Amino acid sequence: MKCIYCGCKDSKVIDSRSSEDGQTIRRRRECVECGKRFTTYETVETTPILVVKSNGTRQAFDINKIKGGVIKACEKRPVPMYKIDKLVEDIKKQVYNSMEEEISSKKIGELVMEQLMALDEVAYVRFASVYRSFKDLSTFLAEIEKITKNNNGDR
Repeated sequence: MKCIYCGCKDSKVIDSRSSEDGQTIRRRRECVECGKRFTTYETVETTPILVVKSNGTRQAFDINKIKGGVIKACEKRPVPMYKIDKLVEDIKKQVYNSMEEEISSKKIGELVMEQLMALDEVAYVRFASVYRSFKDLSTFLAEIEKITKNNNGDR
């Protein structure tokens, strides 16, 4: 690490500490030439991921959009916030672990619905109704029948 005071390219680490969230490491360094100390921060570099929308446009992946949609689907449901946070974090990990530079909005929607199905069936139907643009009551009923059939098959 280059010294900010004299430009020397050699420094030694005096102290290292992780941040509270574990995402950053703070390092106190000392220049081997001038002896002055300075602080550096180390974080994981992530590759930006683009979401390919159904109309072909692309936009940056924004986990807050997913969280907002999940919160809206879970509104007035007995779903604690920590479970929503875990669901959102799981989806974020799946997206970044795919190692793709682009991911379709359809794939993200399917990941969300898969997680919501296990979390809360009513929230799942709410999300699916917006995501799949349910046009009428028969579409709702078909989705509910599918859920009921899956639950009866589990027993």
